[in-house]
Amino acid sequence: MMRTKFFLMVLAAIVMGSQVTLFAQEKKETKSERRQFNKEQMLEIQCNQIIKGLALDDATAAKFIPVYKQYMEEMQATRHMGVCRNVANRTAADKQIPKPVPTDAEVEQAIKARFAQSRKILDIREEYYNEFRKFLSPKQIQKMYNMEKHNGDKFRKEMKKRQGMKKQHDGRRHMSQGDVKK
Repeated sequence: MMRTKFFLMVLAAIVMGSQVTLFAQEKKETKSERRQFNKEQMLEIQCNQIIKGLALDDATAAKFIPVYKQYMEEMQATRHMGVCRNVANRTAADKQIPKPVPTDAEVEQAIKARFAQSRKILDIREEYYNEFRKFLSPKQIQKMYNMEKHNGDKFRKEMKKRQGMKKQHDGRRHMSQGDVKK
């Protein structure tokens, strides 16, 4: 009787220990899934998604890949033209200083720069439409544009989510034990 209870207790401990080990392994796997990709990897993933979504055969995919990559590189360069993106380089002290109110001339210059950027993007889209049209149907091109928009929306949503998580964690990190309300 005593041996049976001891055996059951040991068995229960082993089962519970194995469950904890499995749970810990699952957690590690989900963190590794959240790895970050560089621009080339993201472009490769997006390209493969579009090839799969359009169900392109190997010959068409071989034509599509270099044209699509060049198209995306030009689009990315144009989206970043003339835009000052020094937010990441700002120090914590810089972020505390309020931004100066822009003058009318600065606002007008920014608006005209956005117009020029929009024209350039339109020119690229038209140019590459003609390139894509050599091996894709108009319906396939439209589907590609829709997939790009969907991917962009997902990317923006994920970035907002991560920024929100970062702000949440930054706020917690600065609290000390004495700051906690009782």
